[in-house]
Amino acid sequence: MIRLGLPLATAWLALVLTAPSAHAQEPPVARRVLPNGLTVLVRENDAAGVVAVSLQVRAGSRFETESTAGITNFLHRAMLRGTARRTAVQLAESSEDIGGSLDANGEVEAAEVRGQALAVHWETLLALVAEVALQPALPPDEVEKERRLLLGQIKSRADAPFSFSFDAMLRELYGTNPYGRNHLGSKESIERLTRDDLLAHYRAIYQPDRMVLAVSGQVERKRVMKATERLFGRMVRSGPDTRPALAVPEPSGERRVIPRSAKQAQVLVGYLGPDPSDPLYPAVRVLAAALGGGMAGRLFVELRDQRGLAYSTGVIAQFRTGPIIFVAYAGTAPASATAAEAGILRELERIREAPVSGDELARAKAYVRGHLVMDRRTNARLAWYMAFFETVGAGWDYPDRYARALDAVTAEDVARAAERYLTRPSIVVLEPTR
Repeated sequence: MIRLGLPLATAWLALVLTAPSAHAQEPPVARRVLPNGLTVLVRENDAAGVVAVSLQVRAGSRFETESTAGITNFLHRAMLRGTARRTAVQLAESSEDIGGSLDANGEVEAAEVRGQALAVHWETLLALVAEVALQPALPPDEVEKERRLLLGQIKSRADAPFSFSFDAMLRELYGTNPYGRNHLGSKESIERLTRDDLLAHYRAIYQPDRMVLAVSGQVERKRVMKATERLFGRMVRSGPDTRPALAVPEPSGERRVIPRSAKQAQVLVGYLGPDPSDPLYPAVRVLAAALGGGMAGRLFVELRDQRGLAYSTGVIAQFRTGPIIFVAYAGTAPASATAAEAGILRELERIREAPVSGDELARAKAYVRGHLVMDRRTNARLAWYMAFFETVGAGWDYPDRYARALDAVTAEDVARAAERYLTRPSIVVLEPTR
């Protein structure tokens, strides 16, 4: 199993991926930047009579501090709980009346207000998304309800052995860098944040030149562009982005054992990988699939199939605009933890010494590409992909260029990636106690 999760100047993409030529066919996506800086993307897709909208803003836990951890997600969850015109219940009823839904949340690199509906109601859906984004009421009682829900989610995550261990690994790899914190925030920060903090954060991040609106479905691009300018055109462009650069991550390179009440042991071996400006970035993703991609990955074959050492095993290589993580893991019986840890380390060393075969390379590339293609089968996911990659500076067509870069990866590229990045591991072992 592999869980896949860009410096964002245009130059970093040029280092890795080749943009389409000027003589290419008309792109399937219409792109326009409004005078205030908001970017609009429209994909006409007549495959089904539905439409999806994704409005994303460049904000998230990547830009938060320890004291504001989780504020972006908290804000977006609270934005759904009422606007200047509708209560939370009325918002839900309005979206269901058009055969759809509304949702919002904050993640690591971006935050999103999204919705989907029957295509015939696309204008109503677009207006609802704009209402949530531009007229949030943040009713005090609803903010408190959301706070209680978030605290419950944070507790549940801390109580889950794998999530707890994974969050510990993030801290080992990223240190004080914000990437080392989960986007939900901490119990302390969520308890401390006030409604005024949420309002101030809203005013700081909802600037049109940091926002991207993507629409995918059975729509006419010209009509969508006109409606978007009507709904969002009055927003005023902000000044330059003055947010400070992130601290350089400093992996610990140490082995940490965490005693904890649990039925299974968790073993995680992690490294920091490249950011997407590195020419070896696609090779690292193929490397992750060769090791942890499904039941054909080396970790599954060796640790689970042949030796019976793991209930679950794989590699996590989450997408980040900065250095990504590369974490091999196994969930195992307490008595097998030592052998499972040794087995993971042995497979990591073996892939540095024994390059992937032609069959392994083809299978790993197909695995990564297959997940990418299958994850973009719906209008909701198409809208998300367009908005997200445009928001973080990669361009809406990044997934297609990334797929072409994957095709070009060679066994030698994978070997170089393993040699460069699979060194000095940080290790987290959750050791069950009685």
